[in-house]
Amino acid sequence: MTDRLVIFDTTLRDGEQSPGASMTKEQKVRIAKVLEKMRVDVIEAGFPIASEGDFDSVRAVAQSVSDSTVCGLARALDKDIERAAAAISPAESGRIHTFIATSPIHMQTKLRMQPDAVLEQAVRAVKMARNFTDDVEFSAEDAGRSEFDFLCRIVEAAIDAGARTINIPDTVGYNLPHQFGDLIGRLKAAVPNADKAIFSVHCHNDLGLAVANSLAAVRHGARQVECTINGLGERAGNASLEEIVMAVRTRQDIFDCDTAIDTTQIVPASRLVSNITGFPVQPNKAIVGANAFAHESGIHQDGVIKNRETYEIMRAQDVGWSTNKMVMGKHSGRSAFRARMLELGVEFQSDEELNDAFYRFKELADKKHEIFDEDLQALVTDAGAESENEWLRLEQLESRSKTGEIPVSRVSLLVDGEPKSGNSEGSGQVDATFKAIESVVHSDSQLQLYSVNNVTRGTDSQGEVTVRLENGGRIVNGHGADTDIVIASAKAYVNALNKLMSPQDRAHPQNNGLI
Repeated sequence: MTDRLVIFDTTLRDGEQSPGASMTKEQKVRIAKVLEKMRVDVIEAGFPIASEGDFDSVRAVAQSVSDSTVCGLARALDKDIERAAAAISPAESGRIHTFIATSPIHMQTKLRMQPDAVLEQAVRAVKMARNFTDDVEFSAEDAGRSEFDFLCRIVEAAIDAGARTINIPDTVGYNLPHQFGDLIGRLKAAVPNADKAIFSVHCHNDLGLAVANSLAAVRHGARQVECTINGLGERAGNASLEEIVMAVRTRQDIFDCDTAIDTTQIVPASRLVSNITGFPVQPNKAIVGANAFAHESGIHQDGVIKNRETYEIMRAQDVGWSTNKMVMGKHSGRSAFRARMLELGVEFQSDEELNDAFYRFKELADKKHEIFDEDLQALVTDAGAESENEWLRLEQLESRSKTGEIPVSRVSLLVDGEPKSGNSEGSGQVDATFKAIESVVHSDSQLQLYSVNNVTRGTDSQGEVTVRLENGGRIVNGHGADTDIVIASAKAYVNALNKLMSPQDRAHPQNNGLI
């Protein structure tokens, strides 16, 4: 019999901790529904104590998802656990995930607690969480650098207190595969009640080993892997869901377990997360990169033509590369548009919202002949970017560039409902446009990233622009899409400014010592 490997997706929580990757409630629900369609076992929807926005997002996911377990993260503190319990209460299946650091460096310098006090607090937290749900997960933060004997003690105590899942995180990506796999095997052998819980791993990618460490742990008995779409996450990111799932699925000769994931949903999920967060997928990224199944070498091409398995260990269509080919155009009707958006995980809450999206679709259809699913996803994300926290709105843009002359841009903006305009020269049209916007708003923010990606192929493709701004230590990503790259850039810059000017009440993840 093949064991079940539980897939715990933390894109909405740990993935959101990537600088500038914050998502709105609506965006989190969209991603959660795609994860549910993919048959992800557990969706960690957020950190409810962090802010009202995080609490509302977790609760919205709990209300929207029925086939996956919805999880809320909580430090080993009463207030965190109570808040997480309230957030997941609407879920058909809910989990509380509580954690405390167990490595000497974390206990001494961050917590300033003795090991016995840490163990006592962990037990108290698990017992309290069990008052709200039978599904409690305990994480020993920085377990990869913890002392083995103490790790055994706290794991045994957490299981006795009622934890059904024990997570062993490599929080700082320090471990090597043989070392981390051995740690899981030793724990399962040494902890007397290890058979009463599922052992989980949560690996970071600081040394590029998150997937390798996770798979080594699975080989030594871990039966839950915590991962994210596209490997999104703090610093260098987390273990990539798509790589974990396909490695286990492809190498069933090695692994005595498998997931329940519908792998045909992997590529659509990857594109959606990339689109919403503004973090593009590198072309050579395994499984979901544009070149993952491309062959340029003549020898490779010849081999694939004769027998696909000569150079392909997976079928492209098995991970969703051939499932996203619906093409719509200017003659497509409202019903077809709504139906396709539903298939992409987008539900309209009102006729007004549908009409607005359909109007944007028709506008786009007048600019380009064929509209693909990627265009539709970009369209909805762009609409959401324009509608949220709209302190600033782009009304009109005029940009001029001519050989031998300095580019000039003029913008018309609505600032708190008041029309204002500005113009500026620049080294290029985009530079001039950003300077023209700044001549009006005077944000004093620093541009940290400017990224352009084509949504589909062809010169009529929409350009998807990500702008990252920093102001006073706060970092935000702005997103914009248009067939005109200068307009897309202006939209992205305005979107980022709207985020900077909105109230910031979310506790920064690093200040809370998240795993």
